[in-house]
Amino acid sequence: MTRTYQTLIPNRSEMLEIIRRAHDEGVTFFDAAEAYGPFVVEELLGEAIEPFRDEVVVATKFGWNIDQDTGARLPGLNSRPEHTRVVVENMLRRLRTDRIDLLYQHRVDPEVPIEDVAGTIKDLMQEGKVLNWGMSEMGQATLRRAHAETPLTAVQNEYSMLWRGPEDWVLPTCEELGIGFVAWSPLGVGFLTGAIDMQTSFAPADTRAMEGRFDPENRENNLALVSLTKEWAARKQVAPGQIALAWLLAQKPWIAVIPGTTQMAHMMQNTGARDVRFTPEELAEFTTALNSIEVRGERLPAWVLAFSEVEAPLKK
Repeated sequence: MTRTYQTLIPNRSEMLEIIRRAHDEGVTFFDAAEAYGPFVVEELLGEAIEPFRDEVVVATKFGWNIDQDTGARLPGLNSRPEHTRVVVENMLRRLRTDRIDLLYQHRVDPEVPIEDVAGTIKDLMQEGKVLNWGMSEMGQATLRRAHAETPLTAVQNEYSMLWRGPEDWVLPTCEELGIGFVAWSPLGVGFLTGAIDMQTSFAPADTRAMEGRFDPENRENNLALVSLTKEWAARKQVAPGQIALAWLLAQKPWIAVIPGTTQMAHMMQNTGARDVRFTPEELAEFTTALNSIEVRGERLPAWVLAFSEVEAPLKK
C-alpha cells in the first residue's frame, strides 16, 4: 500500500490535548519557533501550558524574516537588533508568559555581526524577558564568538542515526565550552520509526520530497538503518523509534531530544524512550553496526542547507 505524506493543519483541540498529556507524562521541555506556522505553534503552546507555565521550560526561535503583523515570510533572514526586540515582545504575548526560558537564533544572519545579536540577547536577559539563549546550525567560528560575547546555554542542530554531522565538531565544541545540545529531527523526519519504505510517496510540499537521502536509490540503501532499529526493537521489545531516541540519549548526558508529533500515540511512544537502556556492551555493539552503514544523499532541501554552518560577518 502506498502512503502519501503531506502537510496538514492539525486539529487545534487535539494539539492542545497532546501538549497537556505530554506534561502529565513528565515532559517539561517544549520547543517552538516563530517560523512554525508562522506563529501557530507558539500560540498553541502558550494556550496549552498556561495552567502549568511555571512547571515547564519553554524554548523558541527567532531569526527568519517574518512580517510581524501578517506572518508573511519575507526573503532571507533578519536578526537585526530592532527587529529581534519586536519579535521577542510578540513571542511573549503568543506564549502567554513574561519570559522565554531558552531563545535560539534559528539561523545565522549573514548580514548581522553575531556580537550585535548576542548583545541584544544580553539586554533582553538583563530585562528578564529571556533567561537563556542558544543557536542553531551555526558555523564554528560564529559559535565561539557568540559564546564569548554572551555565554550560550544550548545548541540545537539536526542529529540522529540518519544525520551524524554534529559529531564532527559541534558536539566536541559544546563539550569544550559547557554548552548543552538539543537534537532536532532525532527520528530522521520519521524515517527511523519504520513508517517510511520504498513504497512511500511524498507530497510535493513535503520537504522530504526534496531531500537526496529519500531519493529511491538512496532510500533503498539507507533503509539499512531501519533494519537496525527494528532488529534492536525486537531484542528489547520496544518500538524502532524508541531505539533511535535511546541511542541518541546514550551519547552524552547533556544531549536532549525534541521529537515532534501531531499524534497522541506517537507522543506516548516517544516519551517511553526514556525507559529504554543500553548496557555499555550493547551500546558498543549497536554503534559498531551503525558505523558500518554509509548513509547516502544530502539532508534537507538545498535552499535550507544554504543557511547551515554560515559564519556571521565580523563587527566593524
